[in-house]
Amino acid sequence: MEAPRLVASDVDGTLLGPDHAVSPRTAAVIGRAVAAGVPFVLVTGRPPRWIPPVATQLGVVRYAVCANGAVLYDVEADRVVSAHTFSPGDLGLLAAAVAQVLPEARLGVERVGDSAFVDQAAQFVAEPDYRHAWPGALPPTEDRDRLLSRPAVKLLVRSHERASGAMLDTLAPLVGDSVDLTFSHPGGLLEVAPAGVTKATGLAEVAGFYGITAEQTVAFGDMPNDLAMLRWAGHGVAMGNAHPEVAAAADEVTASHGDEGVALVLERWF
Repeated sequence: MEAPRLVASDVDGTLLGPDHAVSPRTAAVIGRAVAAGVPFVLVTGRPPRWIPPVATQLGVVRYAVCANGAVLYDVEADRVVSAHTFSPGDLGLLAAAVAQVLPEARLGVERVGDSAFVDQAAQFVAEPDYRHAWPGALPPTEDRDRLLSRPAVKLLVRSHERASGAMLDTLAPLVGDSVDLTFSHPGGLLEVAPAGVTKATGLAEVAGFYGITAEQTVAFGDMPNDLAMLRWAGHGVAMGNAHPEVAAAADEVTASHGDEGVALVLERWF
């Protein structure tokens, strides 16, 4: 591939090392790319409120594609540019499907405001017995009817009895292509977005802002929620620690996130 005109990267397991930080080497090469006129875009399952701590480590990020493509966030302006949401009716239908085949599962929803910093406590809400997949403070809780009564950019389905891949195989036949169903965490967590919404569609929106094509883009990822993005990009790079399905779909497999795999590729050009 010739030098890309756009660089896109997943965050967890890709850009961030095992210490949850961007290495100096990786930050330096990304800085050189941006200085050369090549935009760098974060493309993640994270919501906007989890973006500033990552963007601050780089200092050169304008846009972040969040919630697996459902939200486009302007980091510099702290402004949500666009959001694709489920209606309460759609959420109710999804919850009924989950109850039918994953009765033990508990639900959470990701909502979005106009800013990453406004009303953060109300942006992720879950059922009372939902256990968060990541360390940290427990989310606010609502009963299921109230949880599903407002639009959301993402539905999270959490089980302690099954792996994420097994959950997907169980639920997918029931929901078909009415939603985009994926996961970024192997331990019993599905992430559900509106139909046709993926990291690829979010990244394509950003590329359009710059007049850049898929063929001029290099993208990095490690988990199944990155598959659409890696297939869309002209050069899709899987990390050495990637899920086997992601590694098989990529144009290239680089070193792991612990061995600065993103930097190793970008240093060819910058």
